[in-house]
Amino acid sequence: MTVYARIAIALITVFFCLAAGAQAYPAKPIRMIVPTSPGGIIDIVSRLTGQKLTEVTGQIVVIENRAGASNNIGTEYVARAPADGYTLLAATLPLVVNPALFEKLPFNVERDFAPVSLVVSAPYVMVAHPSLPAKSVKELVALAKAKPGALSYSTGGSGTNLHIAAELFALQAGVKLLHIPYKGGGPALAAVIAGEAALSFPSLGAVLPQVNAGRLRAIAITSTQRSTLLPKVTTIAESGYPDYAFTSWVGVLAPAGTPSEIVAALNAHIVKAMRNPAVIERLAADGNEVVAGSPEQFAALIKTELARWAKVVKASGMKPE
Repeated sequence: MTVYARIAIALITVFFCLAAGAQAYPAKPIRMIVPTSPGGIIDIVSRLTGQKLTEVTGQIVVIENRAGASNNIGTEYVARAPADGYTLLAATLPLVVNPALFEKLPFNVERDFAPVSLVVSAPYVMVAHPSLPAKSVKELVALAKAKPGALSYSTGGSGTNLHIAAELFALQAGVKLLHIPYKGGGPALAAVIAGEAALSFPSLGAVLPQVNAGRLRAIAITSTQRSTLLPKVTTIAESGYPDYAFTSWVGVLAPAGTPSEIVAALNAHIVKAMRNPAVIERLAADGNEVVAGSPEQFAALIKTELARWAKVVKASGMKPE
């Protein structure tokens, strides 16, 4: 047998091994790392995604919270994990904000991850304690300008979705707000309910029961269109700041180097699971829109978001706390 024949046989063998591996995927439980504490939008969406992936693939998807350092602990963990498709990252905006917010990160978003699929997008909502003497964006801005730095807002930490939404608003409204970081979105919301902080910018799904119960006042929606869940609440854009647009998202990534066959198989499973009409209806009840798409579409979004938020971080002067 010639050298060329041996090479050809070896290549054919590798090809069929890879194909067999992709067909067999997943052959064991999958871990999805959520880099936040339980209770926020990313945790809620990840648990539903994991549940539906389990049904589609027949393999258990375990959701593991690894919170800390503005999502960086859990994110780094996945960046260093084996690239075999069995350790995944559920990510949201801090993934594309932190590279500009922190001077040095132990990972590179575009180099160390393989985007699998965007899962959902969701509007957030500016909420206030009912005692705050401001019922509109205009009144809120006037109050903030009258007492610069006195009006506080709570977040789940530096670089989190709540922080980003608030700083974008402060930048465009030309006001100075006092940032009070908490250890997670849940405690941040509880702080406004208790009156420890005046404002917050949580996801619509997380805050809707509190708004309906009168424990919080919804002042404005962060997306460019009103929500059908709170149709009478105006958007920040239509309240005098037409350039304001904040829509969060949740997506799934794998470590860089994960075989393309496995990424494609995983993407197909996620798209099938999340485009189920019952899943779409369930997520819509919390204001989330299913946007499951291709790895290439998600990669393009990440590239765009990295550039966008780098400009916002620089212009706003956001700092990690």
